[in-house]
Amino acid sequence: MIHNPVLPGFNPDPSFCRVGDDFYIATSTFEWYPGVQIHHSRDLVNWTLVTRPLNRKSQLDMRGNPDSCGIWAPCLSYADGLFWLVYTDVKRFEGNFKDAHNYIVTAPSIEGPWSDPVYVNSSGFDPSLFHDEDGRKWFLNMLWDHRTGSIGGQPKASAFAGILLQEWDAERRQLVGSVTNIYRGTPLGLVEGPHLFKRQGWYYLMTAEGGTGYGHAVTLARSRALHGPYETHSQRHVVSSKDAPDAPLQRAGHGQVVQLADGSVYLAHLCGRPLPGTRRSPRGRETAIQRCVWGEDDWLYLADGGMVPAVEVAAPTDAQPLPREAVRRSFVNCPRLPQEFQWLRTPEPDRLFTLTGGALRLTGRESVGSWFEQSLVARRQEDAGLRAETTVAAFSPDTYQQAAGLTHYYNRHKFHALLITWADGLGRVLSILSCPGDWPDNRLQFPLGEPVPLPAEGPVQLAADIDGPHLQFLADWGQGWQPVGPVLDASVISDEGGRAEHASFTGAFIGMLAFDTSGRAQTADFTRFDYLPR
Repeated sequence: MIHNPVLPGFNPDPSFCRVGDDFYIATSTFEWYPGVQIHHSRDLVNWTLVTRPLNRKSQLDMRGNPDSCGIWAPCLSYADGLFWLVYTDVKRFEGNFKDAHNYIVTAPSIEGPWSDPVYVNSSGFDPSLFHDEDGRKWFLNMLWDHRTGSIGGQPKASAFAGILLQEWDAERRQLVGSVTNIYRGTPLGLVEGPHLFKRQGWYYLMTAEGGTGYGHAVTLARSRALHGPYETHSQRHVVSSKDAPDAPLQRAGHGQVVQLADGSVYLAHLCGRPLPGTRRSPRGRETAIQRCVWGEDDWLYLADGGMVPAVEVAAPTDAQPLPREAVRRSFVNCPRLPQEFQWLRTPEPDRLFTLTGGALRLTGRESVGSWFEQSLVARRQEDAGLRAETTVAAFSPDTYQQAAGLTHYYNRHKFHALLITWADGLGRVLSILSCPGDWPDNRLQFPLGEPVPLPAEGPVQLAADIDGPHLQFLADWGQGWQPVGPVLDASVISDEGGRAEHASFTGAFIGMLAFDTSGRAQTADFTRFDYLPR
């Protein structure tokens, strides 16, 4: 069986690609660097992260990108002996404009080398590339209309003005011919995420609608002609949880299908798992897979009927899901950063961290939540219950402007951090900084009250114990593990925390943090990081 989600933790906007017996899913990474996650599988059950292709300055520089901007909705395809990856780099979030720039990169294999990007257009986000049977290529993206008083609200059409189609000339590396708006969506509104495929003389257009929150859906339309007109599916949507508030997989939408060699069809889509009794999803938007069937009317349906996605789905093989296990990482004699970790925005990570042979050394740069240089190395939260531990082997602050430690982080206005810092009259201490999503103030809170004195030097172990909506920090500086501060609200470190579901699009991370707002670049050495799912 396929056990959903197949990609737990922040892995939204899946693009599903099959090449022979190999399956790939590319997902959005937003402001996290390197850009785009690509997972691989041979059985649709177990998936392995194989590459993040946008990994150098010539391909991607997101310094200054606001929270939840950056890489939106990649599309991965294979044609002419090449992998093609299409993606958006969004430079603005607030207000009527988006400044969404679309690019194409290619590679002879999934591991690369991936080319420098070719600029395509900026008319809207969520691009994709369709390779037609005659060899011609067609570029799609949603059309963004800034001339509205409603962004994602009422009226439902708002700024989401339809799906554009234009030919892509691969030789000249540019768009050619006229632009056609081929589909304006259904009354659910907010049409985006287009993927085009062809079957038995029909062009099928799969889109996302309803916004990427609890009203999300996968919509399907078709036409005998590439440029339309497109008629909408007889039941409008193929997948949605919008009318099933108790379904375990919520926020289902934004999908793409693949057909297997035996003709069976599977659909990858995003979903969310809110904590029980809440409408908050710390793990963000994740990726699930559903089995589909073609009806006699040549429309696609979920194999089990209805539109609500299933947690357990029949797989094409008898492969079993691998159990979730503890991940323990030592940074001693570690030649490269373990693959599950990422950082924020910059293509110059050496300014943020280095592996010294004895530790992961973070160099304090700008403040927590900076859009430019923030020294934060973290991994996705994939489980509702977990314990994360790290050891700060060496850190000697001499001002409260220097701090290093462990953080449960979403963005600049949603995080909790247990930090080693400095206090007048006490020297080295533990403190907690918290920003619980109070919009629009986003002011820091200091839930610990008085700082906890530490020895002047020596290692300090830090831990975060997360149990659903509850977070308890702990520390050990030679006297055994002790709770530090009150139980904090872990649920706010979620898509829906703060400004609610349509204002944040990533997911919770847990990791190591350092800052030095004095500008003296104080360093902190971390020797290990353990992620222990409960």
